[in-house]
Amino acid sequence: MMDIEKALADILEIRAQLAAGTAFRGYGPGAVALTGLIALATALAQSLWLVDPTAKPVSYFTVWIAAAILSAFIVGTEMVARSRRHHAGLADEMLFNAVQQFLPSAAVGILLLITLSRFAPDTVWILPGLWQVLVGIGVFASLRIMPRAFALGGVWYVISGFVVLALAAESRELSPWFMGIPFGVGQLLIAGVLRIACGDDNEQS
Repeated sequence: MMDIEKALADILEIRAQLAAGTAFRGYGPGAVALTGLIALATALAQSLWLVDPTAKPVSYFTVWIAAAILSAFIVGTEMVARSRRHHAGLADEMLFNAVQQFLPSAAVGILLLITLSRFAPDTVWILPGLWQVLVGIGVFASLRIMPRAFALGGVWYVISGFVVLALAAESRELSPWFMGIPFGVGQLLIAGVLRIACGDDNEQS
């Protein structure tokens, strides 16, 4: 019995090692580009109906959290379908590897929102910039399973995050465009990188 359990553990370890050394092809350029358009559309809509975002931070962040959840659903659904198609028997391991690269950044982003909202609500203006830096860190963490050009997305998010922090520091205000432009351009940039590096969105393995 112990021999069978050890053999199964060895197989799982081998599969994990294979997945860790295989380029992930689960991100669809079309789905990623759509999330960029969602970010731009969200910023435009919010700029039209939310006159003073700084005075209504709950409304501001609720809309962006909803946009993030929608984007995650779109990308996640595409990831599962593409992973099944391109990675076959390693699909589950590849999905796990891809998701875990972004989990620390996502968790920190959520904790920052909760902490600042609860204990320092006058500092929530820093969140858009910090979130972009965290996304950039997540992108860099994914490079071991992604094309090298994927790093361009990380560079964009880190730079845009610090630029947004610098701009927001002048007024201490929230702006829809401090989220919309960085995430819109960033996602479209990553979609372009994926299109060039990985080929057509519907390419079969």
